[in-house]
Amino acid sequence: MGELRMVITDLDGTLLNDEKLVSPQDRDTLQMLGEMDVCRVIATGRSLYSLRKVVEEGFPVDYIIFSTGAGVLDWRTGELLYAAHLKEKEVRFAIDTFIEAKMSFMVHDLVPENHRFLYYDANCGNSDFKNRCSIYSDFAYPLSLDPPNYKNASQLLAIVPEDPETLENIRNKLSGLRVIRATSPLDNCTMWIEVLPPEVSKGHTAKWLCNRLCIKRDNTLAVGNDYNDLDMLNFSAYSYVVGNAPGDLRGIYEVCTGNNNSGFTDAVKKIIIKTS
Repeated sequence: MGELRMVITDLDGTLLNDEKLVSPQDRDTLQMLGEMDVCRVIATGRSLYSLRKVVEEGFPVDYIIFSTGAGVLDWRTGELLYAAHLKEKEVRFAIDTFIEAKMSFMVHDLVPENHRFLYYDANCGNSDFKNRCSIYSDFAYPLSLDPPNYKNASQLLAIVPEDPETLENIRNKLSGLRVIRATSPLDNCTMWIEVLPPEVSKGHTAKWLCNRLCIKRDNTLAVGNDYNDLDMLNFSAYSYVVGNAPGDLRGIYEVCTGNNNSGFTDAVKKIIIKTS
């Protein structure tokens, strides 16, 4: 363990409070970290299009890991540093797996246009799926299999009721790909199953960024709140979950205050004290 040089924070439910705002305390902490020459990273499941709805230009961070690790943006310059994608054969394999499982899902375009997607409705009465299609109605089109209207993709996203057994079955069938569980930011309960290239997750992409910046894992802190943060939390030397995280995560990691009580600032202060 060593001196703090990079802080990686999840966005929804962690840095953002329930009003989708960053508290003045957390904003001040980000400013302070910049003055201390600590690299500030947001790692989010959001696309860049979605992220820009809640993070304004000039926000005090240095890098954005977005779409659960499928891309990295230098926030200060706007340069896209990293983008990963699934090959067409992998996309078709995941599509066939989801259809066989009678799941409703989306196939997302390549980074950075991956707020655009094709959708397949399994007609299972999934309100969260329909809500997301409605929100992105300007960017969403029906999936066609014959003829196919897809090629490579940044990721696939299945939206299903919470069922750990279903998740494990999908992981087993798609064992050559990265399958990540997340909780819907729309209704805060529906399970999302993300399919990504095998080398992609918040943690794997954080490691890529550390290597690029010559920052050792021993000098990193991660703060998260959900299952798609697991690789990031496991990668970092210091890891905290906010008080509003699921109980099983709070049983594994150190806990700071909740996202409505500037949990990000609480975690940073604990580590600064620990490493000073």
